[in-house]
Amino acid sequence: MELYPAIDLRGGRCVRLLQGQFDAETVYSDDPVQVALRWQAEGARWLHVVDLDGAREGTPRQLDILDRIVDAVRIPVQFGGGLRDEQAVRKAFEAGAERVVLGSVAIVAPEFAQRMFADWGERIALGVDVRHGKVAVHGWQEQTEIHALELIREMVQRGARRVIVTDISRDGTLQGPNLELMATLVRDAGVPIIASGGVSTPDDLLALKKTGVEGAIIGKALFTGDISLPEALEKVG
Repeated sequence: MELYPAIDLRGGRCVRLLQGQFDAETVYSDDPVQVALRWQAEGARWLHVVDLDGAREGTPRQLDILDRIVDAVRIPVQFGGGLRDEQAVRKAFEAGAERVVLGSVAIVAPEFAQRMFADWGERIALGVDVRHGKVAVHGWQEQTEIHALELIREMVQRGARRVIVTDISRDGTLQGPNLELMATLVRDAGVPIIASGGVSTPDDLLALKKTGVEGAIIGKALFTGDISLPEALEKVG
């Protein structure tokens, strides 16, 4: 199982939100590049970078920081946040992202998402943010009535090859991941699943691995010290 240390960017700083709430922010570093270098030094094989401002505003706001992170590290970077048109996707790749994540646009412009899946193949992942089984969009600010599996199945038919699933109700809480949701999606989605939200202990990672997910994104637990990245990689990587 691949582990993805998360670097969430807001206003140029490395932050964590609680359950996707922008007014519940904790700043962990003013230097995201140093954070990226730290995770690389501790053994990370990938980084997961999210532009929270971009996700909220609908267009990338921190591609300059992505560019600096990519220049500094030797490992691939997965990037998402505000990628809702072809120009934004192209700019993210030009800034050095190895894989980009399409989220809200899959609902509002499914034909565009389909075209991106066709054009970029494995380098595009679908990002699905879930609250109580249903999809949230636009930086988690808007709740839909669309069930996660329903959206994933449609996008797989349109060419999605990998899905990153974030359980918003668990994100930033250190309450443990939603194992039932992840196991269901692994069983029924038909494509690899990367899990995000709630990971707080090495045992959480072992439990996620048993569900069959391809990877897990770790955020707050790395910053608080609840998880040691080298130990986690040794355990499940």
